[in-house]
Amino acid sequence: MKRHDKLAETIPVGNLGILALESSKEMGQRVNDYIVEWRQERSRMEAPASSIAGYSKDSYLIDCVCPRFGSGEAKGLIRESVRGDDLFLLVDVCNYSLTYKVCGQVNHMSPDDHYQDLKRLIAAVGGKARRITVMMPFLYESRQHRRSSRESLDCALALQELTQMGVESIITFDAHDPRVQNAIPLKSFETVQPTYQFIKALLKNVPDIRIDAQNLMVISPDEGALGRAVYYANVLGIDVGMFYKRRDYSKIVDGRNPIIAHEFLGADLEGKDVIIIDDMISSGESMIDVATELKRRKANRIFVAATFGLFTNGMDKFDEAVEQGLIYRVMTTNLVYQPQELLSRDYYISVDMSKYVALLIDTLNHDQSISDLLNPTERIQNILVKYGQR
Repeated sequence: MKRHDKLAETIPVGNLGILALESSKEMGQRVNDYIVEWRQERSRMEAPASSIAGYSKDSYLIDCVCPRFGSGEAKGLIRESVRGDDLFLLVDVCNYSLTYKVCGQVNHMSPDDHYQDLKRLIAAVGGKARRITVMMPFLYESRQHRRSSRESLDCALALQELTQMGVESIITFDAHDPRVQNAIPLKSFETVQPTYQFIKALLKNVPDIRIDAQNLMVISPDEGALGRAVYYANVLGIDVGMFYKRRDYSKIVDGRNPIIAHEFLGADLEGKDVIIIDDMISSGESMIDVATELKRRKANRIFVAATFGLFTNGMDKFDEAVEQGLIYRVMTTNLVYQPQELLSRDYYISVDMSKYVALLIDTLNHDQSISDLLNPTERIQNILVKYGQR
């Protein structure tokens, strides 16, 4: 029996409600479609599920908006009752495609704007919901996770602010540093890894790949991503390598110390396919620098895999890298906004996370453990067998 089918034996915490902010409308609709399908099937097949009022519905999406005044100020508005509901709020703080007007001038929404809208809708709930869970795939201000000089700790402040507003649980994906959860030690904070989905997408889109120690290697582009790379290497049975960045600490350029060189630690790469694993692609410079160093060491095809594809400087550098043969494929998830410019690239593989998010929401609404979903080792081994890699 599939994991979510077992939920028919349990009773939900409350009527499920999904508040997908404007930034996550597409993801919210996909998640809703999965849950509607599963629950309608359960209601047909299982007597307990069919007897629960409001369990099987045509939609679990709650009608909500954040309209703005001419000055640019906004308010949160929920157009239907959420009293006693188990609410899940979906927000993508990286969706820069949305705009609003300030005194006639067009502004693109920043992460600060999205975070403020999230708080507005939580405030609009007014404490009437049974429970509030925030699903924020890209954790707001997660790169400002520790203090290195006299500076603000924005991520910790945001987490504390949300929990003080009544948020019971926060779920994020691939947090830049999971230790930010220390800011809210008495509340639930989960950082989810999309390992299984990346491996599935790789097997599906690159049928000639061979997942074994002789043909494949996983690389961490810096010391911060090493733990992630070690997990991939262990579950796939391949070797791991790492680059560390040599920086010039006497200078600051664009708010950080410039990288002088990338130094490699690891086994021989000659003739092997390589997967570079990281949590995000921002400008992409580090990824391209690492790919260049790997090609110098005679690596074969290079796959770049990152949970969040921000591509803050556009796609030109990646187009050039693919033309030069540095990079073979780029994989990122749909957890953050994907412009058409990105989706139209032949070398790009979009990793769909909507079913996984739906599983998490459906399971949590039944107040069941998500530990099986957070640990994908068994599912990874099963899919390797399915694709003839074991």
